[in-house]
Amino acid sequence: MMTKVNYDKAFNETIGALVEKKRLLLHACCAPCSSAVLERVVPYFDVTLYFYNPNITERDEYELRLSELRRFVLKAYGGAIEIIDGGYDPEVFFSFSKGLEREREGGARCGVCYLERLGKTAELAKSGGYDYFCTTLSVSPYKDADKLNKIGGALAEKVGVNYLFSDFKKQQGYVRSIELSKEYGLYRQNYCGCVFSKAQAEEKGSL
Repeated sequence: MMTKVNYDKAFNETIGALVEKKRLLLHACCAPCSSAVLERVVPYFDVTLYFYNPNITERDEYELRLSELRRFVLKAYGGAIEIIDGGYDPEVFFSFSKGLEREREGGARCGVCYLERLGKTAELAKSGGYDYFCTTLSVSPYKDADKLNKIGGALAEKVGVNYLFSDFKKQQGYVRSIELSKEYGLYRQNYCGCVFSKAQAEEKGSL
């Protein structure tokens, strides 16, 4: 039986070995998730946020999440953290998710979505000369941290940039994201972003 990797321990080992701040390109899915993750990484890294989320298929929702991220960074960090907007382009999502429309949340469709978003993050980290790349996605209890870290590790080997192994839901990360959302009055979405996840949320009555 394979031993389950403790990605929170791996994160602590990485930051414990740093002798100076490194440059981190952090994929950001939204302001609430970013709030708790930034608390963990800012003391150890010079962070740039990359808002690349073609899975957000409604333009108004995309613009709202991006504006909330900018508002939070301005209020909490004085705007000192750069945010790169990957651009609104849902056709990218519909292309790579074709044939997976009926997958339930957390299934194969989410896996290819992780790969797309982390893949673009890895490419930008390489071209931008960053030391590490990572994502805020693991702070959510609905996201598969093991899958995210395996994808990140494989991409790191491919592009030659370190992946910051982590599971940000640990150390009460998700709870902290809720606390910070309340403190800063952040909009918290109740579905991941795509039309399929929204439909499932509506089925459950959570929208």
